[in-house]
Amino acid sequence: MLTTKKLVFCLLSVVFLTLISSAHASADNGRYFVKTTKGFWKSALGVRHNFANGFSANLSDFQVRLAKVFGLDVEPVGVLQILPDKAASSSTDPLDTTVSPINTTPDPSPTATPPPTEIPTPKSIITANKTVRYFPSDQTPWGIETMYDDPLIASTSGGAGINVAVLDTGIYTDHHDLKSRIAQCEDFTSLNFPLIDNKCDDTNGHGTHVAGIISADAGTDNKGIYGVAPESKIFAYKVCDTDGSCYADDIAAAIYMAADQGSNVINMSFGSDQGSPLILDAVNYATSHGVLMVAAAGNDGPFTDSIDYPAAYASVIAVGAINQKQSVTNWSSRGINSTSTPFIVEDGDVEFTAPGEYIESTWNNGSYAILSGTSMASPFVAGLAAKYWQSDPDPVKAAQETRDFLHSLANDIAPVGDDNVSGFGLPQVK
Repeated sequence: MLTTKKLVFCLLSVVFLTLISSAHASADNGRYFVKTTKGFWKSALGVRHNFANGFSANLSDFQVRLAKVFGLDVEPVGVLQILPDKAASSSTDPLDTTVSPINTTPDPSPTATPPPTEIPTPKSIITANKTVRYFPSDQTPWGIETMYDDPLIASTSGGAGINVAVLDTGIYTDHHDLKSRIAQCEDFTSLNFPLIDNKCDDTNGHGTHVAGIISADAGTDNKGIYGVAPESKIFAYKVCDTDGSCYADDIAAAIYMAADQGSNVINMSFGSDQGSPLILDAVNYATSHGVLMVAAAGNDGPFTDSIDYPAAYASVIAVGAINQKQSVTNWSSRGINSTSTPFIVEDGDVEFTAPGEYIESTWNNGSYAILSGTSMASPFVAGLAAKYWQSDPDPVKAAQETRDFLHSLANDIAPVGDDNVSGFGLPQVK
């Protein structure tokens, strides 16, 4: 028979769990990290993602207050943003076969902020199976020409056997130039489910654009656009919502999965002014498993010490943006290289620059779009890492050797040396 003390405890637990459960259904829940590994609290509060020192959950204000009354350490989960912050889109008629002019030689001078998204109306046809096939204005746009150091390049190659995880807004997996490149498709952003398998719909477009820069293969008809490493495979991990916001716990969970699933490279074209312990722990885990991390430096230039996180971590390659004159844009974030050890990557340093202004790539309606930002620069370097992935049997050594090889490919961008603006410089195919 239960003692009176045990009976009271059980009754209180039932009441507590009832209150918790009803509060858990609230529509205005926020995202929190609860620093405990006890099963009782996981059952009471509901787990979104499990981590070594706690778990994340969607909690109401009532749940947070009650948890704190019981002595739990509860803190909000950080929110990051895709870069550029917003994409101003314009719709196109998918059956429109007219050609609207695309400025293929835009003014390459640095701009104060990343220009808005341009979604041109490209050439298109209706295929035999009644789908629309769009064509880019240039199969190898200026960014590809720059990375390959060849203004006459007609196609690209490389990346076979290499997996690149794209943590972003998802990917339009039916795009002609990407459908053969998708190896995994996962959604970490659903409010009710921490992970939805085989779903990564991109309702923003940003992630599809980033993926195309890395591994677009021009499609089975060879008439689409080319990425840097068109033989690489993409892990499409949706960690950012339609509005471009990305919870740190979803990002961290995706990084762990990418590392466990055999990703060689992870691209992260999002950022925040503040670091996240959840993401840093995940980055360290991935790095220890031989994953090379690449991230957008941010669009907060021309101010020194403005590299966003996670790019600001020394274990992550921070990539700034250049224009067609190979000058760093005014808005590309700057590092603190001038105060750190030359040619040794430290926290807050920019490591490389890559094309980031007026970049044409794949879009989430099966067409193509032109975007600007360090979001576009990062996948150029991620793609180059896939193309030149080193073959050391030790995955950790392979990742470091690949990073070192990228350093050897870098051409200095003014000012001279390992500077706040461009770090090692622009890595190019040789």
